[in-house]
Amino acid sequence: MRADFHIHTNASDGYFTPAEVVKHALAAKLSVLSVTDHDTVFNTLKVNTLCENCRLKSVAGVEISAYIGDVKIHTLGYGFDPENAGFLRFLETLREGSEIRAANIIEKLNAVGVKITYQDAAAERDFLQTPLHAMHIARAAVKKGYEKDRYAFYKKYMMFGRPAYSNIYRPSPEQAISEISAAGGIAVIAHPGRIDLPKAELYALIKHLASAGLKGIEAVYATHTVIETAYFKELAEELGLYVTGGSDCHFAGGGRAVGEPEFHPSAELRQRLKI
Repeated sequence: MRADFHIHTNASDGYFTPAEVVKHALAAKLSVLSVTDHDTVFNTLKVNTLCENCRLKSVAGVEISAYIGDVKIHTLGYGFDPENAGFLRFLETLREGSEIRAANIIEKLNAVGVKITYQDAAAERDFLQTPLHAMHIARAAVKKGYEKDRYAFYKKYMMFGRPAYSNIYRPSPEQAISEISAAGGIAVIAHPGRIDLPKAELYALIKHLASAGLKGIEAVYATHTVIETAYFKELAEELGLYVTGGSDCHFAGGGRAVGEPEFHPSAELRQRLKI
């Protein structure tokens, strides 16, 4: 059973519509997928409905943009109830926080000569009900000619250590794990190879999060090396965690493709997620 458990849509910082996600999943010959938009499940039920009409299975997913201090510890959630009232309230606090953070970023950008407005950034968001992301701000800035592409702008102005960096109103991974678990899901640490920590500190962190309810490690990931993939699989086995995998694809032609790298969920994971 081939799967991709990390795909983004236009409900967060991707460009895919739900129909386009399904189209690419079928072309990649997937059996199961999970849309994991940042801090929202706005497109989850739409994707589920589309998958019901073809041979695909869909697992409810989300990626909580969690942080410890200034270190990203993004936390994936799978198999939860996307209509759970408590979880939806949690996501709404994240959406509200994104609005405040976006205003803070834009204020800092204006101070260094990047003249964009909150309205410019909001116009890049497809749905008012979803969070306003840094990438929406970057898209607006690119349209005004400040950089050639949104990633270049993000790296120049908004990443850690840059003049418009802002990390306010971000949840901790422990909080993300708690909320995902309370909604009936399993929490998984996203792309651990991208976490900016020394190896020993990362090991200690994952071990700590496992004691806090973490259930999996995204070992199979688009930018992980062969060595990283093997290491995180071994760590998952050591800590009794599920191995998950995904492309983290946001749009077609961006260097990542739905269904890559190849990932086959274990029988235990399929049973837990009822697929």
